[in-house]
Amino acid sequence: MEEGEQGRCENCIIRQFNSLRAMSKAELKKVSDSKVTKKVKKGEAIFEEGDKLDGVYCVRKGVSKLSKLSANGKDQIVKLATKGEVMGQRSVIAEESTNLSAVAVNDMEVCFIPKDSIAHTLGQNPNFAIEVLRHMAHDLKEADDVIVNMSQKTVKQRIAEAFLYLKNNYGEDKHGFLNLTLSREDIANVVGTATESAIRIISEFKKQEMIKTSGKKIGVVNEKLLQDLIEGF
Repeated sequence: MEEGEQGRCENCIIRQFNSLRAMSKAELKKVSDSKVTKKVKKGEAIFEEGDKLDGVYCVRKGVSKLSKLSANGKDQIVKLATKGEVMGQRSVIAEESTNLSAVAVNDMEVCFIPKDSIAHTLGQNPNFAIEVLRHMAHDLKEADDVIVNMSQKTVKQRIAEAFLYLKNNYGEDKHGFLNLTLSREDIANVVGTATESAIRIISEFKKQEMIKTSGKKIGVVNEKLLQDLIEGF
């Protein structure tokens, strides 16, 4: 597929959100010449836990859920990767099998960048190496926050927090529903509970007029009540 000038890494505004911003024009040109842009359908896997990755994936459009399979066979969603985020970075740099699976939440467009295109730059460009470390450190911080939430907050608090996170990060449509629609199972996997429990709590939130629903869609009605619940009031 031929790409226009907007599809070139050196002209892509999305790189401002990730470690590629620390590359020189020559380095970006090398990446752009080697990358492959792929369209991924909703529900399709970008990579699976345990895969050996030959490169990283930069999200151009859409959202991916990054999850780990627990011992009881349930997926635990640890992160939602959106526009500008790079997936598979840690596995490629550490030369280890990937610890997570990445599945498209909605239709996506991702750029696959072969590891050879970034490995050389890591050794030659200290600014790029620092940027990569900074992003990996941020991912570790987010993982720490997930662990603390799991141990210190109730399921209701975690679900309330998830709705506010989705509203603040992905916005709402003109009817007041969250732009990013997650299935009830995905919501349960984000907060670490059974799907039945998530369905019951969502119904309870609706009766208390904290949220509204229409099919799979969910909208935040009373942000203050959700925030009060999160803070234990």
